[in-house]
Amino acid sequence: MSERSEHERSEYERNAGARSEHERSAPERSAPERTEPEPGGAAASGASIQLENLTKRYPGNPNPSVDSVNMEIKAGETVIFVGPSGCGKSTTLKMINRLIEPTSGRIRINDEDVTDIDPVKLRRKVGYAIQSSGLFPHMTVAENIALVPKMVGWSKSKVKDRVEEMLDLVGLDPREFHGRYPRQLSGGQQQRVGVARALAADPPVLLMDEPFGAVDPITRDHLQDELIRLQHELHKTIVFVTHDFDEAIKLGDRIAVLRERSHIAQFDTPEAILTNPADDFVSGFVGAGAALKRLNLTRVRDVEMAEFPTVTVDDPLQSIFNKLRSGPHNELLMLDRRNRPYKWLRRGDLMRAKGSLARAGQLVHDTVTRDATLHDALEAVLIDSGGRVAVTGRRGEYIGVVDMETLMNSVHELLEADRLAAIEHQHDLEELRHHQTEQELEGGAEES
Repeated sequence: MSERSEHERSEYERNAGARSEHERSAPERSAPERTEPEPGGAAASGASIQLENLTKRYPGNPNPSVDSVNMEIKAGETVIFVGPSGCGKSTTLKMINRLIEPTSGRIRINDEDVTDIDPVKLRRKVGYAIQSSGLFPHMTVAENIALVPKMVGWSKSKVKDRVEEMLDLVGLDPREFHGRYPRQLSGGQQQRVGVARALAADPPVLLMDEPFGAVDPITRDHLQDELIRLQHELHKTIVFVTHDFDEAIKLGDRIAVLRERSHIAQFDTPEAILTNPADDFVSGFVGAGAALKRLNLTRVRDVEMAEFPTVTVDDPLQSIFNKLRSGPHNELLMLDRRNRPYKWLRRGDLMRAKGSLARAGQLVHDTVTRDATLHDALEAVLIDSGGRVAVTGRRGEYIGVVDMETLMNSVHELLEADRLAAIEHQHDLEELRHHQTEQELEGGAEES
């Protein structure tokens, strides 16, 4: 195992908090005192976070790594820390759960000052997900997810139910993945389990330190979509570190663009940063193509899906042929027995089928979910020779189709909205300048 993965596992172990010497030496109790709510009641919603003059200094370094950060994060909000390597964004994140102890300053969660409480207890109330998942290789998927609920005293039956609930929540079949070990999972599956573990004890706050940085781009897109879907259901407070500005735009309710030593260059919504970057430093992060980046702010669920004919693998060949011949489209989408997109079938494919569809048609290679951005959908449509992409649900079931016409209409609407917003902003600036000029003239008249 690599030195990096060993470090990440030990980091998570410190974060979750191993049992104290007293706990390890104490005899097992049949009914431990519960310190956290068990599943079955209302799920914990997000908590507000306030950082007050948060500072970190390391011995031998004349400058602080993090210098007096002040920030207020709303309950249920997803806030993204983005900035150049070494700017202190991960250090700032880790001070929130005191994985790194602050040198000075205060951290308040739901107005409770957590700076002086037991850091182990704090970490058990704050979910934490890191790059490469940080799963314990000697534990099964179920054991990894059950780790924190067991630590805080949940009963065996509730822990078992929670493991199944969390696997289902992140889109993994509990029957298939319950007993697997991390080495038997793909990178994307490991990361899903890492998120499930971070959420298992139902914490109000979830910290994520570049959690999707070690997977391939396609898997990364899917994981981002899953996080958006989860947040739509759970309403946790998420603080997420990334160096990828496109990821920040896609995921964040607000983005904190950080300079060196975590100085805040701009803390605002993705829309505001794209249309009105605070300075050249922020503009450098936005980069070229701000209008196209706006596509990351709209979800597939927000646009109208195109009507598209479908058939199933069990439909008779003649009925498929009749449906294609009588409809306005020159192709159909064939669904498998679990209602998932399987093949695109064109008229020519059916002519060559000769009584069998086994080799006819084009396999569906790419799909998007309702939580995917229009940027993701446009990329999939451009890659596909047919200029369309199927939209699927949590289990891969077919929902609809998004085509190029729909996406281009949405792009035009975004550009027009940006144009009108720019005109309104310019009008507001002119009114402000006019008002200031009037005040200056009145002041000069009074002096004379």
